[in-house]
Amino acid sequence: MLPKLTIPLATALLAGFTAPAQNVPPAATPFQMTGNIYLPNKLPATPERIASLKVPTGFTISKYAEGLDMPRMLAVAPNGDAYVSNRVKGTIMLLRDANKDGKVETTQQVAQKPHLHGLALRDGKLYIAAIREVYVADVKADGTLGELKTLYKDLPDAGQHANRTLQFGPDGLLYLSVGSTCNACDEDNPESATLLQLKPDGSGRRVYAQGLRNTIGFDWHPVTKQLYGLDHGIDWLGDEDQMEEFNQIKDGGHYGWPSIIADGKHYPANKPKTGETYEQFDARTVRPLLTYKAHSAPLGMVFYRGQQFPQPFRQDAFVTMHGSWNRAQPSGYKIVRVKFNEQGQPQQFEDFITGWLVENDKSEFGRPCSIVEAPDGSLLVSDDDNGVIYRVAYAAPGKESKKAKKRG
Repeated sequence: MLPKLTIPLATALLAGFTAPAQNVPPAATPFQMTGNIYLPNKLPATPERIASLKVPTGFTISKYAEGLDMPRMLAVAPNGDAYVSNRVKGTIMLLRDANKDGKVETTQQVAQKPHLHGLALRDGKLYIAAIREVYVADVKADGTLGELKTLYKDLPDAGQHANRTLQFGPDGLLYLSVGSTCNACDEDNPESATLLQLKPDGSGRRVYAQGLRNTIGFDWHPVTKQLYGLDHGIDWLGDEDQMEEFNQIKDGGHYGWPSIIADGKHYPANKPKTGETYEQFDARTVRPLLTYKAHSAPLGMVFYRGQQFPQPFRQDAFVTMHGSWNRAQPSGYKIVRVKFNEQGQPQQFEDFITGWLVENDKSEFGRPCSIVEAPDGSLLVSDDDNGVIYRVAYAAPGKESKKAKKRG
């Protein structure tokens, strides 16, 4: 484990992270940036370790595909073909389980351009987000892609958060997440730290919501059609701050970043640039409905719309927590469930699949990334750390793997 980092600051010193001056003005606000850097040791995802994962009674988790290179975002076609991105190499791979036995038999590269990441399928077309570009390609009968046509090439610069994601809403429009360029700063580009909305042909692009530091995972409730997403909290505020936010994302909403932290605390290094007081600015921001342990790094999110899972799990959201890197005691490295009530309101987080952290949290053999629902009602989960895609299915009580540990 690397040593704890502590960087004292005063808000008078916004130009850089430096030690405070000897004669700090009386009006200066004391402010300290602090945190820990800790990454558990990486272990291979062996059959024995996968069998040790804790799943709810009746569920199974198995390898759907393996030997992949940093699989990130997933999209699944109606016929079951899966597409997965690798942003580092800029590739899109086609994965096919031809005999429907729950394991991929063939993989094929179908596209390559710099920094390809977010994926969304609609009407026989695959939409792909890179850092500054959005592409669209026809999906051919054999699953391969036609020419990648450019919808945009002028998205904001990436900076710290380069992982663009996109999804189609129930209104048929495309929603694109654009993370902040920094940990906490006043952005120059009004499209940074936002969720954008646009038509499938690329027209009508506008800011749908702002003040979202890095909302990679988002989806719409199957019944209420309300949009929810998880936003990453600010780093270097210690192990317990800033909590990850579960937001209902509303048209025109401002979610506070960088001036307001999830529970309403004021972030002293970034006063509201509108000239308002913190209190005035806070009054028009949208607070999160739920919060989760700081630095857990939520990446993927999907509402369950299928019929395979038992009734209590339907219309709940499932979220991948990729895992912390700047916390003394690791958080995340799991899949959680957001339970909703019958009125379609979120109630609480609950562990769904755990156990990737092992050896007293000193090691890990998986970092869940993207999560999508397959046509058969199972969930597919990518692990960009070990090159695996998992399949989560319901087998009915008593039929799950005898080796798997069960949790009621």
